[in-house]
Amino acid sequence: MKILTGVPAERLDTLPKLASQLDDAGFTGISTQENRHNPFLPLAIAAVHSQNLELRTNVAIAFARSPMVAAGLAWDLQLASKGRFVLGLGSQVKGHNVRRFSVPWSPPAPRIRDYVCAVQAIWKCWNEGTPLAYEGPHYQFSLMTPNFTPEPLVSDMPTIQIAAVGPAMMNVAADVCDGIMLHAFCTPRYLKREILPRLESRLANRQLNRTAFEISGGGFVITGADQESVDQQFEWVRARIGFYGSTPAYWPVLEAHDLGDLGRALNRLSKAGRWQEMTQLIPDDLVHEFAAVGEHQHIKQQIETHFGGMVDCISLPRDTPPDLIQELRTLPTPYQAIQG
Repeated sequence: MKILTGVPAERLDTLPKLASQLDDAGFTGISTQENRHNPFLPLAIAAVHSQNLELRTNVAIAFARSPMVAAGLAWDLQLASKGRFVLGLGSQVKGHNVRRFSVPWSPPAPRIRDYVCAVQAIWKCWNEGTPLAYEGPHYQFSLMTPNFTPEPLVSDMPTIQIAAVGPAMMNVAADVCDGIMLHAFCTPRYLKREILPRLESRLANRQLNRTAFEISGGGFVITGADQESVDQQFEWVRARIGFYGSTPAYWPVLEAHDLGDLGRALNRLSKAGRWQEMTQLIPDDLVHEFAAVGEHQHIKQQIETHFGGMVDCISLPRDTPPDLIQELRTLPTPYQAIQG
């Protein structure tokens, strides 16, 4: 199993030392998010201050950048890291696209399918020297001269994954991507009943084996050195479940547990700004449905029970003990392209 951890982007001067420390600690890789800061800059620093860490954006906002820009950033990071970069893309919601990034909005699943295919076509042009002639419904690329073609990679091309919550995005991931980044608002029951059958069916249509397709995320991990630390994280996750559960897009997960009424109640409270009451509606047993829970000494078994055989990659805090990281990396997963 891959074990990732997030890195901060607000203090780039700390990244050289931190990347080296996380590499030594045995993490499989590090990830960044696009919220307050650019997700690519920290990974550029980490690329030249680590030897083994996989570097992934989890996620970069796709539609805020031309596919040509995303392709170039990924190519440069793949070159700098000698083959350790994963381009993770997300669509973001309409409000952020239109009002924060000032980009046009259209149905996101068809558009991100076109986006991914455009990036892959650009990479193929650079890798094989073939003419650039991509014509999609949203993106068209037909000009690439030697002056704008980057140096050849010393590795394979980057892999590309997308974040997915609903079935439309899951279909796109299985049809054209190398993997999928699932939301933490997910349970083993929802994975088994809804996500995995859909992905496996689409992968079969593509004639791609599940062993060549990576599934990341799909739940929370609540752990710590002692019970007090676990309890603190438990309450934080309880609040997140209440927050996400108030959004209709996430209700299919609740409905898999016959909890549709809970989602509607959370939605009413959110509209009234009654945030504390939302958290109080989430019982302990529901938190356990969404999370593997336990102190460091017990968490391996909990992770294996919660994610085993379904998910290939999870994230843990940066202070996770190195010996625990190594234990977790021995857990078997379907995905076969895992280092170490």
